Amino acid sequence: MAFITSNGLTESETSRTAQAGGMTVHYHDIGAGDPVLFLHSYGPGTTAWITFHKVVGALSQHFRCILMDLPNFSKTGPIVYKEGVHAVQARTAVALLDALGIPRAHFVGNSQGGQSSMVVAMTYPDRVSKFVMGGSHIGTGGDRYLMANRPSEGSRATREALANPTRENIRRYLRVHIDDEALVTDELVDYIHRAHTWSSAFDEARKQSVSVPHDYTPELAAIQAPVLLIHGRYDRMVAFEVSIAILNHVANSRVVLLNNCGHWPPFEKPEEYTAHVLAFLKGY
Repeated sequence: MAFITSNGLTESETSRTAQAGGMTVHYHDIGAGDPVLFLHSYGPGTTAWITFHKVVGALSQHFRCILMDLPNFSKTGPIVYKEGVHAVQARTAVALLDALGIPRAHFVGNSQGGQSSMVVAMTYPDRVSKFVMGGSHIGTGGDRYLMANRPSEGSRATREALANPTRENIRRYLRVHIDDEALVTDELVDYIHRAHTWSSAFDEARKQSVSVPHDYTPELAAIQAPVLLIHGRYDRMVAFEVSIAILNHVANSRVVLLNNCGHWPPFEKPEEYTAHVLAFLKGY
């Protein structure tokens, strides 16, 4: 298995669990220093490890990096919910911090993880120091784009893979999400397929759960934590105009647009991503 950190750590040796938010929460705990909670991308079979394993080796030299799997992903849960999914994820993230005795942390999130980091900053402002997000919608259920098509190509491919998670549909979904198709290897397809299909209990919980739409736009201006938005120029899941919209609402924010990059910047452009995150969190 090639999905290891730059300093040779594996998924299994960093794996931890805690009881938090009424469920088993699975996470990885690497490094020492100020805590940073990482929340991962959306999509079938996505895990905190596959989203962030390429960047956590370097970042863990400066911070305590906690990579949390979101409810009903990987081994966190299973639970059935009938409310906005980002509210569920935000509440679970804070519950994990409580379980670990961490009063305040930086957050780094991509895709749904970025939006849930945003919701933590809105709902639990005293728990967030700074946060990074990108490839993230403003509203649970998506946004109405000014220029891009909706539903996006990435959203359609994701829905097809969720409805029928064959290896062929998983491969197509990944090729839409990742701009460099050379990164969509058989090994990655097998990893994502296995992570999504390993448990019938998790599959049933996902099928029974209902995410209620909610527009967070009116709440953006109240965010006090500094925000770094990192978005792929060729993100076919969430148009980069959404990060520009967030930039317009949040006073203490800045945006980085990575060229030749899709929906998974920490996976596709790890060196650039790490440099920007490190500079932002360190305050260079």
